[in-house]
Amino acid sequence: MSHQLQNAAKVLLPLLLGGAILYWMYRDFDFRQIEQTMRHGMHWSWMLLSLPFGITAQLFRGLRWRQTLSPLGEHARRSTSVYAVFLSYATSLVIPRIGEFVRCGVLKRYDHVNFAKSLGTVVTERAVDSIVVLIVTAATLLLQLRVFNRFFVTTGTHLDQILGRFTTTGYLVTFICLIATIVLLGILMRSMKLSRKVKDTASNLWQGIISLKNVDNMPLYLFYTIAIWLSYFIHFYLTFYCFDATAHLGINSGLVAFVVGSIAVIVPTPNGAGPWHFSVKTMLILYGIESNTALMFVLIVHTVQTTLVVLLGILAWAALALMKPLPAPADQ
Repeated sequence: MSHQLQNAAKVLLPLLLGGAILYWMYRDFDFRQIEQTMRHGMHWSWMLLSLPFGITAQLFRGLRWRQTLSPLGEHARRSTSVYAVFLSYATSLVIPRIGEFVRCGVLKRYDHVNFAKSLGTVVTERAVDSIVVLIVTAATLLLQLRVFNRFFVTTGTHLDQILGRFTTTGYLVTFICLIATIVLLGILMRSMKLSRKVKDTASNLWQGIISLKNVDNMPLYLFYTIAIWLSYFIHFYLTFYCFDATAHLGINSGLVAFVVGSIAVIVPTPNGAGPWHFSVKTMLILYGIESNTALMFVLIVHTVQTTLVVLLGILAWAALALMKPLPAPADQ
């Protein structure tokens, strides 16, 4: 596959996958309801109150990342680390997962942080976040086991029911999604290999991965980790109070929808568009929310939160454009 085709695939496949899911979900939806709801059917004060937590989630992520680089002898500025995270989320809206490379590249350019080492710490970060999601998911399953069971039955994800529920179209769509995911993963792995231009890159990457064991002030690292995910949850949960239909749902309902949505964004689409909408909408319906209302909720909430990601990315780009890189170390 040529370089041009690879770049096109990185952009088009996630867009097609997410767009296909969104089209299927909203194919019969009357979008005039969205304008009416946004003008007269929402409590925007709650939406505005939720936005700062979307910012703090990325802010704490940048600070935690900087902390993991220190044991490796890489000392990035706080501002550079945070702006790099802001920019990484925004660029991942165009090409899913590319943000991991972008933020490492930002630290390389502005603070002369070793690219491979910083990429290794990002791998560690993803592992830690996966553990957090697993812990929260396990706790939520115990609290809301009946609701999850209804979710699996409704969506046909029980192993003993999934084959019987699939139509020919279902098999075709699943096959296409599987192929798209494999191709995207292949492109990502190829990009990682191409980034290894020096013989010690693999060693540096491993150092980054194991950097967690040498982190100074582990309580602070744990605080950042908890703060990141608590911010994510509050950022999402406060939006329930924006709509009369969801305002009565308790924190357990919000936790279930949050967990399912967090798992759904693993699918490589821009900001989880499509899979996130489908999973959160399904959970809301299981909690008694009418289908059209659930569709409006996920579309409005996801759009507003994605807009915040874009604005933070623009802020980071402007700030970095005005920032002077640190002087290169003497040994470079």
